[in-house]
Amino acid sequence: MKYLVTGGAGFIGSAVTDELVRRGHRVVVLDDLSSGKEANLAGVSGQVEFVRGSICDADVVRRACAEVDYVLHLAARTSVPRSVLEPEETNRVNVDGTLNVLIAARDTKVRRFVFAASSSAYGESPALPKVETMPALPISPYGVTKLAGEVYAQVFGRCYGLENVCLRYFNVFGPRQDPNSPYSGVLSRFCTALLDGSQPVIFGDGEQSRDFNFVENVVGATLGAAEASGASGLVINIGTGGRFTLNQTLELLGRISGKPAKARYDAARAGDIRDSQADISLARRVLGYDPRVGFEEGLRRTWAWYRSAHTK
Repeated sequence: MKYLVTGGAGFIGSAVTDELVRRGHRVVVLDDLSSGKEANLAGVSGQVEFVRGSICDADVVRRACAEVDYVLHLAARTSVPRSVLEPEETNRVNVDGTLNVLIAARDTKVRRFVFAASSSAYGESPALPKVETMPALPISPYGVTKLAGEVYAQVFGRCYGLENVCLRYFNVFGPRQDPNSPYSGVLSRFCTALLDGSQPVIFGDGEQSRDFNFVENVVGATLGAAEASGASGLVINIGTGGRFTLNQTLELLGRISGKPAKARYDAARAGDIRDSQADISLARRVLGYDPRVGFEEGLRRTWAWYRSAHTK
């Protein structure tokens, strides 16, 4: 089978690409390298077709989709704080760009479109865990754009018969997550702060909680969504079903790393959700999803990767 992975040089996208190659599939990677890195694809160099370009360029997207069986759409502007500062750019990439990919998938008659949606669609509804039937009430421009992508995908299913699955990722972490940005994931910033001997920063009081999910679990769910019967048209949570506060997380990382892990607390950021936890019953039932790598094991692997990268 032939897959197109948009954002395939990014943190999650490159892990997905690696696994597709390992399984013997042909892969086209479309990435503008605005946040992804060619180095992330070093392990599959010469085994994938790399197209450097933006999902905002409809002609590039159409060419990348040629003769593709499945589209895994992971390209996006992914930062909540950045979306608060730059709502127009976030909308341009996440909504206009997603529409380009959907149109190309429809016109080239791909078998299924899998969309990397986000738990940010739930917003601040107090009920936990989050179930797919809950109302979507995003509190950031990023959350709005990801919800719009879901709706567009489902409408393309109804109007044009394009099979689609939307996966609401919950707080993915692991190797290759870029820490060199104020908008990076919290675990990547924690790891690099401890390695540099600087003080990790927590925005807020640290009692906000997250359903942290190791990237290997997410890769399995994403590939499963491409072929699972009965999944088309669904929005599906991809988390672990657990949650940890940021204070608990930093304490655990300190024990794993053997390094002092005392946080500096800063003001909470606009658009950040207080608590997040996934109900994964639907994913288990429809995708056969099983998040085999638990939080502590994933954190150990992540720390080992950052420590290794730091010494190179």
